[in-house]
Amino acid sequence: MNFTINKTIFYNALQIVSHAISPNSPQPQLRGLLINAENDSLVITGSDADISIRKKIVKDEKNMLNIIEEGSILIESRYLLEIVRKIDNEYINVEIIDGALTKFSGSSAVFKINGMNPMDYPNINFSKPESFINLPVSVLQEIIEQTAFAASIKETRPVLTGVNFRFNDGKLVCTGTDSFRLARKVIPFESDASFNVTIPAKGLNEVKSSVLQNSDSSVELYMDARKAQFINEDTIIQTKLLDGAFPETDRLIPKEFLYTMNISRSDLISAIDRTTFIKTENMAIVRLQCSRDEVILSNKSQEIGESRETLAAQFEGDDLDISFSGSYVIEAARSLKGPQLKIGFTGEMKPFVIFSEGDDSVLQLVLPVKTYN
Repeated sequence: MNFTINKTIFYNALQIVSHAISPNSPQPQLRGLLINAENDSLVITGSDADISIRKKIVKDEKNMLNIIEEGSILIESRYLLEIVRKIDNEYINVEIIDGALTKFSGSSAVFKINGMNPMDYPNINFSKPESFINLPVSVLQEIIEQTAFAASIKETRPVLTGVNFRFNDGKLVCTGTDSFRLARKVIPFESDASFNVTIPAKGLNEVKSSVLQNSDSSVELYMDARKAQFINEDTIIQTKLLDGAFPETDRLIPKEFLYTMNISRSDLISAIDRTTFIKTENMAIVRLQCSRDEVILSNKSQEIGESRETLAAQFEGDDLDISFSGSYVIEAARSLKGPQLKIGFTGEMKPFVIFSEGDDSVLQLVLPVKTYN
């Protein structure tokens, strides 16, 4: 293998693909990036066995790719990125000089590194599943930002570590929950596809950080019973799906509210943030006391102290006294857009729902916490 290419384009491609690499993987092959040079194109592949990324660079005037000799090599990701970053030239030459020994040349700097046998790399099936939808990048980015944070980080119930994508009746419903909170995004959609799959939040976040760069483009999403595949231009991100039935969450969402509160989104976030230095068992439990006359946000700890603040909010309903995780409400509020929030309550120990005023496509649900104030 022997090729030259624009250093910046090559390095950016390596960075994208390296998102799939687990640097501490016990399998050396999965710590490496596979580079294939053939037919005036480079194909770079990385995987941790659950998430796989493949990027193709086709020769053009911008990347100035010139394949002198076809071939392939597998090189550990951390060394490869460091070498390419430090090359002292606009263009870089990559050449296998002896077995797996690979030379990287710039203007005056030359690096040689031992690669691995590309034949030892796992055979990753990048064939396209049958079910398919096309989403604007901006829409997919909103889905990930407004739902993935609510997925569980614990493996006790693996299916809750992902976001459920369900399509039927002309609606794409995306839901994330860790059983203490829930985030749901609903998008009207026209498609002949029908699916109900749960995509790992980790994979979705990699999609967001790797391919969702151009808000004017779109992403093709392919799914079957085993995997989901996101294709944006010359990049493919593939992730295994989570096994198990995602819980039926529609019944958890209240349809009517006994109490409602309207408040500035930034005011709510700032007020809760000011109380989070007070923690009980590493959680900031915030108390909200509401009446038609005033809305008071407080936090109290015998060991640390207390915080109390009157909020500029409009409350309707009988008096309400409810406690909740401050961090959950902050994350929910930050995921919503628009300056004003509406919060609907059904009782002091029942889930409450946070909406962005004027946008009913997304909701955030939070379970209250029992306290003994």
